[in-house]
Amino acid sequence: MKTILKSYSSIILLLIGIIIGSLIGLFLPDLVAYIKPIGDIFLNLLFVAVIPLLFFAISSAIANIESNGKLGRILGIMTTVFIVTIAIAAILTILGLWAFPVTAIKDTSTFTEAINSNPEDTWGDKIVRFVSVGEFVNLLSRQNILAFVIFSFLIGVSVRKSGDLGKPFLNFLLAGNEVMKNLLALVMYLGPIGLGAYFAYQVQSLGPELFGFYAKPLAFYYIFGIIFFLIVFSFYAFIADGNGGVKKYWKHNITPSLTALSTCSSLATLPANLLAAKKIGIPDSIANVVIPLGNTLYKNGSAISSILKIYVAFAILDWNFFEPTTMVTAVGITLLVSMVAGGIPNGGFIGEMLMISIYGIPNEAVPAIMIIGVLVDPLATVLNATGDTVAAMLVTKFSGEKFQVTSTKDVDTIEL
Repeated sequence: MKTILKSYSSIILLLIGIIIGSLIGLFLPDLVAYIKPIGDIFLNLLFVAVIPLLFFAISSAIANIESNGKLGRILGIMTTVFIVTIAIAAILTILGLWAFPVTAIKDTSTFTEAINSNPEDTWGDKIVRFVSVGEFVNLLSRQNILAFVIFSFLIGVSVRKSGDLGKPFLNFLLAGNEVMKNLLALVMYLGPIGLGAYFAYQVQSLGPELFGFYAKPLAFYYIFGIIFFLIVFSFYAFIADGNGGVKKYWKHNITPSLTALSTCSSLATLPANLLAAKKIGIPDSIANVVIPLGNTLYKNGSAISSILKIYVAFAILDWNFFEPTTMVTAVGITLLVSMVAGGIPNGGFIGEMLMISIYGIPNEAVPAIMIIGVLVDPLATVLNATGDTVAAMLVTKFSGEKFQVTSTKDVDTIEL
């Protein structure tokens, strides 16, 4: 019993905090305004710490890979895993909607929210802003997370090319990576309180909307998403490392899942994912590349919600979603959406709406789709964030690397 309590103490404390927060959100909603700042402080600490973590994790991992061939192989396998599994998520969602049609919203007149986008921007302008910034200081904003990831990747490559002269800088990167991991472990000690406060806010703010016009689309997303989460991710973990992989994935995936569910932020879940990867035994050379890149570029939850949004928009407009060309285009859009959605709370809907505009969907259908995007965000973030870890497991398998056996000392060091 003591061993179980020691192994799962952090998870038990998180669950207690989340349960208390949920009860406050349900029965004492007036208190939410007072405790939400606690959750905001916790989330801000994660966001502040995660930027240097990304830099040190990516740069040190790239710089420390033994050969250029190994780096290229990891990136090639990672790209293939991302594309194939996102396509699988999109196709399964289409099949689910075909088997269980959803009655969409017919009246969107009460919603007036608009897309916050500059109509004068060309697609070229959007791509430039997405992958680069004009000033170094702008790299440090989480709004430009992909540009920052690319910069960190290039720093790692540059260190590799510097040879012996670059070794002092490599040692700095390795030391910085270790320091940031320990800092994030300290921050996560606040998890039960911070996540509990955020759960109170989520339950209090989103609860009333779940039973209105959006009941059927949301019921489909949450039922399908939970099934996808449990079965498809288990299947991927089995492919990666057999029955042992499934057990390790679910044993160490609880904390990342709860973090994602309460914060609605893939970026805030990144530290917990990296710690889980360490416990699962994913080599650092893979975890520190695949998980940070996947945080921005790999989103199963966004893929499923993208298909659902397109389907709902077509239903509102009485268009036929199940035409072959429409479905193939939807899968293509979904692949793009999974790369556009950022790692910030509720940040994916703008990119998804830009992609859906390919169909020429009129303005009256847009508000309803955006509301759906907000309401599915908790589960979407769980799928987005925790999918990074199982993707890293698949990359480990297909790259020929071995899962590492984590010692008791290592586990105690990184245990939250």
